[in-house]
Amino acid sequence: MTLSAAASAREILVNLHDVMAARSNAQAKLNQVVEIIGEALDSEVCSIYLLRDGVLELFATRGLDPAAVHVTKLAMREGLVGMIADSGEILNLDEAASHPDFAYKPETGEDRFHSFAGVPIIRRERSVGVLAVQHADPRRYADIEIEALQTVAMVLSELIANAGLIDQGGPSDRPQQSTATVRLMGQKLVDGMGAGCAVFHQPRIHIEHTVAEDTEAERHRVYAAFDKMREQIEKMTREAEFGTGGEHEEVLETYKMFAYDEGWARRINEAIDSGLTAEAAIERVQQRTRQRMRQIDDPLLAERMHDLEDLSNRLLRIVSGQMGTAAQLGLRQDAILIARNLGPAELLEYDRRRLKGVVLEEGSLTAHVTIVARAMGVPVLGRVRDVRRVINEGDLLLLDGAEGSLLVRPSTAMEEAFDAQLVLRQKRKAAYAALRDVKPITKDGHRVTVMVNAGLRDDVGALDVTGADGIGLFRTEFQFLVSATLPQRERQQRLYREVLEVAGDRPVIFRTVDIGGDKALPYLVQDPAGEENPAMGWRALRLSLERDGLMKAQARALLDAAAGRSLNVMFPMVSEAWEFDEARALFEQQRDWIASRNRRLPSEIRYGAMLEVPSLAFQLDLLLPQVDFVSIGTNDLTQFLFAADRANPKLAERYDWLSASILRFLRRVVEPCRAAGVPLAVCGEMGGRPLEALALIGIGIDRLSITPAAVGPIKAMIRSLDRGAVTQVMTDLLAAPPRDMRGALLAWAQAQGVELG
Repeated sequence: MTLSAAASAREILVNLHDVMAARSNAQAKLNQVVEIIGEALDSEVCSIYLLRDGVLELFATRGLDPAAVHVTKLAMREGLVGMIADSGEILNLDEAASHPDFAYKPETGEDRFHSFAGVPIIRRERSVGVLAVQHADPRRYADIEIEALQTVAMVLSELIANAGLIDQGGPSDRPQQSTATVRLMGQKLVDGMGAGCAVFHQPRIHIEHTVAEDTEAERHRVYAAFDKMREQIEKMTREAEFGTGGEHEEVLETYKMFAYDEGWARRINEAIDSGLTAEAAIERVQQRTRQRMRQIDDPLLAERMHDLEDLSNRLLRIVSGQMGTAAQLGLRQDAILIARNLGPAELLEYDRRRLKGVVLEEGSLTAHVTIVARAMGVPVLGRVRDVRRVINEGDLLLLDGAEGSLLVRPSTAMEEAFDAQLVLRQKRKAAYAALRDVKPITKDGHRVTVMVNAGLRDDVGALDVTGADGIGLFRTEFQFLVSATLPQRERQQRLYREVLEVAGDRPVIFRTVDIGGDKALPYLVQDPAGEENPAMGWRALRLSLERDGLMKAQARALLDAAAGRSLNVMFPMVSEAWEFDEARALFEQQRDWIASRNRRLPSEIRYGAMLEVPSLAFQLDLLLPQVDFVSIGTNDLTQFLFAADRANPKLAERYDWLSASILRFLRRVVEPCRAAGVPLAVCGEMGGRPLEALALIGIGIDRLSITPAAVGPIKAMIRSLDRGAVTQVMTDLLAAPPRDMRGALLAWAQAQGVELG
């Protein structure tokens, strides 16, 4: 095809408009449709399969045996057509028979054809059919042809729905009106507990008219909607109540950038040019975005696409005049908000006094909405399945972020237990808060250093709230992950200076950027072939040493920010001692460069290495004379030791931090560090769990860097612990490890009256 995608689709839609307006019956219309599409795409076969009585039935065809119409039927997931309908994905094959899901139906006579392309026909967010084309010659259909097919499929959904040709309703249309109690599990995104009635964020807007009568009028409607949407975003970012500065402000700025993205507006205009209404054009572009999201392995880039989907929903509501989200209607009582996903600006529309929690079908720890919700103090549970099927509007919900659970329609006894737990947690929280000014000293007088992990400006406030000794790990990559473009040196410097100022005389250890691999940035070009094991790939210090411009800019930002202060810098994922040497030399070069310009320098610079890669433990004799401190990153170390991807749910709980393998390995690191007089800390989730922290203290680790929420419980545990006794029991247990190390250690701690929370 030589025409543009818009021109191809417009030509087809003009002819389809006439077909839809005709007084012929639905079957005759479909027969005309396949002829129009086949001729426009110069395709020998064009077929329409529709979902009826739970199976996909061949309703019309050009090129296949006409006798197969209403005879050939495929189950969902059967054959190429069934796979498209089930997955909602596009297929474009130059040799259909070679695909593993190909199913031959002899009555169709399709054995003469080689190429195949098919797109789902979507109605109200579910597949109701498939539009497919085939050709005798092996060839892949061009992108503009696929674009045209997708546009036509959207119009077809309106025609077949109006004609009553497809199954109506279905499990995705509305939840079952159940009254039974159900417990749903998900991923803790923001900790906390909340109770309230279920409120769905927004009803889905169903587009009834897809073909435009007046293209220019539709274009003006979209322009007006864009203006209104941008006005809303500007107002929201001005009125967001967070107190002073925070990383969430950068999130909102990035979000606002999407609202002004000209490429997005241009794609919607192109869809209108093809003959679609404003609503259909927005939905068409949104469908394309969803398809791209399904193809994106990188969760961070996928989150950027979620922001665009959030804005698409907002634009669609404005242009259709259906602005009735739950936020606009107002929350009349305490509520738990339910959504597939949520944008940060949409969350800000809700009354914070009534909003007691958020439940997402998707969501992630790095999502923009998670960062904003944390700043708002709203608990969030993500990755919760079946919410629309299980939960009814108005159901009572009990959300426990710490447990990652959601109780739906709880019994009176469950409500009372939840309320009691909430009161207990608040009392415990108050008791831990009372430990703010109390030092973590064991019963036999040994001082343990307890620091916090941070990554956002707002996290630094946890120092005052918890009374922690400092920041043992400041993850500098967070600023890079929430930004749409590479943060400039001045912006980095401003963040680091603010963190140091808030920390005062308490130490802050800045970890240089740990990006790349599974933390890919959309603005940083990586290997186009991708990586099969990104956690063990081109990331962290490996990336920084190769892209030394990135590290030089960060080095200057840190050195300038710490002028007149002590600067602690730590390099992530050091695998061999020479990598640390190169990274330190790079920082020293930037230090010399700043000094040569008579700029003020830090009063001292201390360099450390993260021990996450097991190989480094066998080069400690080379490393320790060069470093000022070492921090063990237990999260990555565990997955590397056990060859177990921590992101794999099947393996997430399989390997215990209290296994003899982990503890023996850590003890082998403790001994040479102690002999060399090099401070050793553990920064990771392991140190934030009381029983695990007890074991770490028992093998000689007396510096922990943990989440702020864990400081109180860890302080309480330390103050109830006899260090000499736990050292002895750990020596005995590791000499002859029991089968259940955790059980043995727990029994000992309980017998000793150790506070485990």
